[in-house]
Amino acid sequence: MNFNRRVFMFTLPKQLTITQIEECKASLLSYIDDNATVSINSDEIEKIDTLGIQLLLATIIYISAQNKELTWSSNSSVIQNSVKQLGLNEALLNQYINV
Repeated sequence: MNFNRRVFMFTLPKQLTITQIEECKASLLSYIDDNATVSINSDEIEKIDTLGIQLLLATIIYISAQNKELTWSSNSSVIQNSVKQLGLNEALLNQYINV
């Protein structure tokens, strides 16, 4: 049994757009790789673009491929509205953001 597992929450930035993607992606991957259980908080998001939505979907796929547990601590209306505007109907993403 491994008692050294760390569980912290990763809070997404206020803006998840093309200008913040690389920094957020690096931090997010590091967080995922360092934790057995992944918890993401999207409360602070005020703006997200298509690339931000793609990053979230790729993150969910990456976590799933690593066989790690993912919890999404909140549902951002900004993310939900963006997914709806894009007409994205991706079951994997929808189970976390409740579109």
